[in-house]
Amino acid sequence: MKSLLIFLVLWLSGGAQALAQTPEVLPDELKLTIVRDDPEQIPFVGEMVMITIRGTYQRHITREHLVQPDLPGFNWSQLGPDSWREDREDGRHVKIFERRMALFPTEAGRQTIGSYTHNLTLTDDNDDWFDHQIRSAPLSLEVAPIPDEVADDWWLPVLQLRIADDWSNAPDQLDPGAGVLRVLRIEALGATPEMIPPMPELSSPSAMIFAHPEKRMVERTPAGPVTYAYWRWTIRPTNGVSAILEPLEIPYYDTTNRRFMTARITPQRVAFSQSGTAEKPQTEAVTKRAELPGIPLFAMAATLFFVSLLALLRGRRSFGLKRAGLAWMFDPLARRMRSGARQNDASQVRRAAVALMRRDGAQEGQIQALSELDRSLFSQGHTRPDLGKFTRSILRGQ
Repeated sequence: MKSLLIFLVLWLSGGAQALAQTPEVLPDELKLTIVRDDPEQIPFVGEMVMITIRGTYQRHITREHLVQPDLPGFNWSQLGPDSWREDREDGRHVKIFERRMALFPTEAGRQTIGSYTHNLTLTDDNDDWFDHQIRSAPLSLEVAPIPDEVADDWWLPVLQLRIADDWSNAPDQLDPGAGVLRVLRIEALGATPEMIPPMPELSSPSAMIFAHPEKRMVERTPAGPVTYAYWRWTIRPTNGVSAILEPLEIPYYDTTNRRFMTARITPQRVAFSQSGTAEKPQTEAVTKRAELPGIPLFAMAATLFFVSLLALLRGRRSFGLKRAGLAWMFDPLARRMRSGARQNDASQVRRAAVALMRRDGAQEGQIQALSELDRSLFSQGHTRPDLGKFTRSILRGQ
């Protein structure tokens, strides 16, 4: 008896399956629809509208190709590849096809999403292939204009906005003459790259700010496109002490809570470290020069004596030996700066200058000379710096 029941079930299911593969396609065997995530909400122009093109099929499908309409009045983004899965509806096995789309209306008023066409290749009871086409019904929705509250501000409707303020090192603990890299990372869910506002101008009355080219990229997720924007600046105080960066504000519209919001980046102090004062490094540097071996010290003293004597004989009062004198002949950092200047290697000259200032303490004239060099190297339309003049300024300390 049990074996007979199993035979009947298999026979009935086989007969139903064979019936399903006849050349005649019944209306309820293939369905294609456009489903909107939030059908009651009236979106603004530019606000993301999420839809799913969903097919429910009870036939064997050998090949398939979905044809998208032109979608006038919308910008759009497909969120990943099409998906297929097996499911059960009303007790019957079905194949589920889905394509996720993010649409961005470009015009207010009544807008229509046209019909999608799914070109299918089916099989009959003789395993012969034949083509069949199915269309979805169009979907209409009302689109509201951009709110009047926006006025001349940048219109940025997003599901979620996150901002990270990162620094290459502690901005208030900089080495003398050093700069710091600031990176603002903008993460916007429900926005495409062109929707992000332009990179703002970072300002400070007492800092040199070099803006780097911004970077934008997009990641497509089932919840919508996520756009990342990176705004980068190199900052260094120009007064030798500290600088205050002005705050930044990014207004946006929260489409989840339906309200206007403002992301605020607070003011930031950028300063040289107080531990980098000149007294201790200068003492250590003088001690190192006093420990020179006897022969080099004797040679340097003899040279200074004869040069000074020659200057006196020629009637000169000063030979300008403070910091820039022959004592620098034995300093490896000074030799590195002079070598870089002769080779026109600005990078080597600057590194040696910063190392020398960090070791001996930064003088006001040295900081000013470094500022002028950075302005020449990093500002737009920069000119070729005079590395020899810069080297002499650093070694003279003025």
